[in-house]
Order: sequence, then structure tokens, then C-alpha cells
Amino acid sequence: MLVQLQYVRGIAALLVVYFHSVLQWRHVDPGSEFAPPLFGEIGVDLFFVLSGFVMWLTTADRDMSPVEFYKRRVERIVPLYWVLTVLAAGIAFAFPEYLKSTVFDLPHVLASLFFVPWLNPANTGGNLITPVIIPGWTLNYEMYFYLIFGGFLLVSKSVRLWGLLLLFLAVYLGIEMFGLQSVAARFYGNAIVFEFLAGVLIGGLFLRQRTLPQIGALLLLPVATLAIVGLDIWKPEWPRLLSAGLPAALIILCLVSIDFGKIRESRFLHLLGDASYSLYLTHVFTLVAVRIAFMAPPLAALANGPVFLLSCMAASVLVALISYWAFEKPVADYFKKRRMQKRASRKFSPGPEEVRS
Repeated sequence: MLVQLQYVRGIAALLVVYFHSVLQWRHVDPGSEFAPPLFGEIGVDLFFVLSGFVMWLTTADRDMSPVEFYKRRVERIVPLYWVLTVLAAGIAFAFPEYLKSTVFDLPHVLASLFFVPWLNPANTGGNLITPVIIPGWTLNYEMYFYLIFGGFLLVSKSVRLWGLLLLFLAVYLGIEMFGLQSVAARFYGNAIVFEFLAGVLIGGLFLRQRTLPQIGALLLLPVATLAIVGLDIWKPEWPRLLSAGLPAALIILCLVSIDFGKIRESRFLHLLGDASYSLYLTHVFTLVAVRIAFMAPPLAALANGPVFLLSCMAASVLVALISYWAFEKPVADYFKKRRMQKRASRKFSPGPEEVRS
């Protein structure tokens, strides 16, 4: 992956951590005068655009079957997510007082494990469609995108983008026109899914070398960054596709238009990008632990806003790195080794003539 996109993965995950850290601070000290700006949800939009870009980049010039594509996506997404989902469900069952946004409900747990949109039983309003691990709602969209994208690997690359666009549009408009109100319709009828297609389009432009001139990208990047952060803080009553999706797409377009080859690499941001998936999923557990620690002696005396936020961010990164090194990377290496062994066995397997002789 382009090194600048590694950085984006890490920064996007940190934005989400910051957003949830501010929410946790409000639980710790609801009447505090320390009120940091609440933003960071835009990390999700950056992830979605980036996901579409990477999927196109890694499949456009390769002969990959849908089965192989799905298998790789499952190997990448499922192991850590399942472990943490079972862990969260276990905590909700054994220690329900620690998790305010999760209750143990077996159908909800099963739906979460298989990426099925489901009403969160902890939400009394009955309108929150999230899995056991709340941030996992984005993975349900990821899997929806992967399911459709993988099927289009069977068609020519020249019509793949148009096919994806038409199918997503058909689903979206069909739900809107018929006023469908089921949980699945409400979830998949969200226009946020078009952020994946923005990433796919940028991937196509990148491979055809039709990105922005570098000077234009350098000038537009800070504008798009200020726009996405400012709109996230302001929170206007605009469609999310406009207030977050469009600037997120512009940021990714600018970044892939800039040559980072002559810029000294940041090892920390590169590592954070590697661990971004662990950071995204584990931080909800870390923040609960930090909140509990700061609400009990002796840390309660240190419970001021800046210290709490810094503790949340630092602890989340530390736990994510441990998760990445201890679980995520070994699992990825295991699957990679299996693929290499299978390729080697096919390469050296005897042909029909050798068998007959």
C-alpha cells in the first residue's frame, strides 16, 4: 500500500478514538467546564473511501476469483472481530454494569458474528442498528461492499465500475421509492455506501495516471482537511455524503496524487496504520477501562479533561499495538504461509504424464 495511505489508516482510527474519548469524558465528569470539540466520526468516511480504493487497486490487474476474494476478506476481518465480539458478549453477560451500550442477547450476538444488521437491544429507543461492538457497524457495510464487489470480479474491468454504481443505485433508489422500513432496508439504504464507490473511482483514476497535478493536490489537501474537520465540528444538517464523504474523497485523491517517495517516512504512523484495525476494534474496551480507572481512587484525583483524553489516546494505541503484534499479525502471517504452501504444492504437483510414467 502507498505509504501515505498507511498514514491515513492510522490517523482515521485515531480520529474515531478521539471522538469516543470525548464521549467517555462526558460520562466521567458531566458538569466539567472542559469541553473539547466533538469530532472524529469522519475517520469512518476516510476508511470507506480508502477501502474502495484499495479493493480496486489490488484486484484490477489480477486474475482473482470471487471465492478467493471473499476468502481473503474473511481472513482479514473475521478472526479479531469474532474474538472481540465474543469477549464483549461475555463481559455483557458476566459484568453487565461495565458496558453501558451493550447487553447480552444471543440473537444479537449471532447477528453480529455474521455481519447481519440488527437492532441493538441496549438502545431503548429501538432505532440503533449496531452489532455487539458498536464500531462494528462499519464492518457490516464493509462486508456488504465486499459481497457485491467480489461478484463483479466475474465481469470485465471496463464495465465493473459502472455495474457497481448501477447496482448500488438500484438498491438505494428501490428502498427510497418503496419506502421500505425493515432493519436491513434502513441500514443498506444509507447513502454512505457510495463512499466506497468514490474510492473505487479514485483507484481507477490512479491506475490510469489521471490524478491531480501534484501542485494542485498540495494546495487542495489542506482545504479539504479543514473542510472535513470543520464540518464535523459544525455538524450542519447536510447529507453525510456531502459533508464528510466528498471531502474524504478529495483527501484520498490528493494524497494519491502526491509523490511521497522523497519524504522521510514516519515509522510511527506506518506502524499505526498497520495496527489501525486493532486500534479501531479494541479502543472501545480500552476506553471503558480508562473510564473505570479514572472514576476510582487514586486516579479520581487526577481526573481532569486533558489528562483523561491523553490517557485514553495513549492507552488505546498501546493496547492496539499489543493486539496487532500478539494476535492480528500472527494470524495474518499464518494465512499468508498457508497460501504460499498451497501455491508451492500446485506448482510442484506431478502432471498427468508424470503420473502415468
